[in-house]
Amino acid sequence: MKAAVIKFLNDEAGASAIEYGLIAGMVAIAIIAGLTTIRTQLIAIFAAIGTALTTASTP
Repeated sequence: MKAAVIKFLNDEAGASAIEYGLIAGMVAIAIIAGLTTIRTQLIAIFAAIGTALTTASTP
């Protein structure tokens, strides 16, 4: 029983999965922060595209 507990405590197989999860979380936070700062510019771009498409589709 003691050997099984020691083996469990020394097992690092799940450590890399946790690290990848943390990296993915940090990347997601960076993307959200970046999009938040350019939000108004993105809204203007998509509004212009929508207006162009509406204008092009009406006879």
